[in-house]
Amino acid sequence: MTVNTEARHYPFGEPVRLDIDPNYAILRREEPVTRVRLPYGGEGWLVTRYDDVKQVLADPRFSRAETVGREDIPRMSPAPSRPDSLLSMDPPQHTRLRKLVAKAFTGRRVAALRPHVREIVDGLLDAMERDGAPADLVARFALPLPVTVICEMLGVPTEDQHRFRDFSDTVLSTTAYTREQIDAGRAELERYLGELVSERRERPTDDLLGALVAARDDEDRLSESELVNLGIGLLVAGHETTANQLANFTYLLLTQPERWELLRAHPDLVPGAVEELLRYVQLGSGGGFARVATEDVELHGVTVRAGESVFTNLQAANRDETVFADPETLDLTRKHNPHIAFGYGAHHCLGAQLARVELQIALGALLRRLPTLRLAVPVENVPWKTGLLVRGPRELLVAW
Repeated sequence: MTVNTEARHYPFGEPVRLDIDPNYAILRREEPVTRVRLPYGGEGWLVTRYDDVKQVLADPRFSRAETVGREDIPRMSPAPSRPDSLLSMDPPQHTRLRKLVAKAFTGRRVAALRPHVREIVDGLLDAMERDGAPADLVARFALPLPVTVICEMLGVPTEDQHRFRDFSDTVLSTTAYTREQIDAGRAELERYLGELVSERRERPTDDLLGALVAARDDEDRLSESELVNLGIGLLVAGHETTANQLANFTYLLLTQPERWELLRAHPDLVPGAVEELLRYVQLGSGGGFARVATEDVELHGVTVRAGESVFTNLQAANRDETVFADPETLDLTRKHNPHIAFGYGAHHCLGAQLARVELQIALGALLRRLPTLRLAVPVENVPWKTGLLVRGPRELLVAW
């Protein structure tokens, strides 16, 4: 294996719709551990092979906590990793906080939510059909579905749900907002969560945020800062990724009508199709979150020195030809599909099962209720988000 001593600029370029940059396939074959230079903080290593990505995500010698507050750590965003965030913790601190909320996202709890998710989906589609085409699928369906679900779980009042939607894009910014705007958006989110926490102290509730407040006040199991940051993380992560992927999946299927027709004719394929779409569609705009080696680690013939940063790209790993047959093809009937779209190891997505339920029910409902769904504008006129850690259409005008 060759190792290029000159760092490549990373990400490789501005994302184009849902295309995955061809550089990932080249690197995966020829240089699976390669030097890259990020927009902020300097250089690190990029890992693109499936087995290597899983190793980095699961190996405790690669630390997220070592990135906290450090300007010298390479990254996509202007601001470094923040303390008291699940994403920036290592076990056992990460384990302690994750256990506080994990019971709300168990398979049994999520399965019990299915009827209510169907009610929300049907209500949104009822309103869309009533108002008629064209409709913006992002604003009318893809975004309000996960927003409603996660807000209800945490106990965010319906009338306040708009307060954090705009802030979410700010927090996930790479170039769309300045560091000052990101900090201001974060501070606003913290103020709002602080208000909700104060309300729970005055009037205890049985929602997830109420349970976290009780864990803080009655059991001293987390700090005030951890409480607020955990709430922010759940609100942002609980809707942003699912909303974008629902819009991405629908866009992809509508631009490949033969696949839309396959699912319409065989709705039993939807659960497996969701897994394949998760594997195939690159949600991230590149980069990801750095992990710092706490000691020298051998990684596919390359020695990552203690103190060096490593990045993984999940979608590059999900196209690894040594794991997936014909990985560049979107195969909605794929049987063997051990994708890692939700991550791996200690930081595996807490809400993975909830996201699956929302995506399955939403996509199934679109196929059933709007079988003639189509883009209402030429494909080249679909506007895409830019300057964010995630990709997706800003607007998806559809008709039926």
